[in-house]
Amino acid sequence: MRWMKAAMLAMIGWLLAGCDGQRIAKLEEGLATEADVRREFGEPERVREDGDGSRTLEYSRQPAGRQNYLITIGPDGRMSALRQVLSPRYLQQVQPGMTQQEVRDLLGRPAKRVPYRLSQTEVWSWRWLDGQQEKIFNVTFDQDGRVQSAGSTDELPGDRP
Repeated sequence: MRWMKAAMLAMIGWLLAGCDGQRIAKLEEGLATEADVRREFGEPERVREDGDGSRTLEYSRQPAGRQNYLITIGPDGRMSALRQVLSPRYLQQVQPGMTQQEVRDLLGRPAKRVPYRLSQTEVWSWRWLDGQQEKIFNVTFDQDGRVQSAGSTDELPGDRP
């Protein structure tokens, strides 16, 4: 039964990735509007108001997928950036001392959050692909909600949500 659930989640992730590619191809930076983005991707999971008048729309594919998209709409109402942030470029930016909010703003919603009461820590995990290798990126936060450590491991069959 467990293998069926894992296979189904893998298939959903594969389908989402294929659909996302088609959606992304329809959106051109500098021309697409927020309405165009919402038509292709639907309602965002979260909208962040940025200090420069732009807005960042978050589209998470966690836990079944391995992507998180952050799409920036400039003050002019046009898409200025579309980023798939679960990649080495963004994961390497997570540094000790960052707050939970800073990590969430950088990487989007994690696939899993696990609190550890005895050590007063919490671990957030994201599923991502390094080439064809399935990985898990874990961030451990201390009792003050600041990054204590971060790093990736290979995803094992038992790691799947």
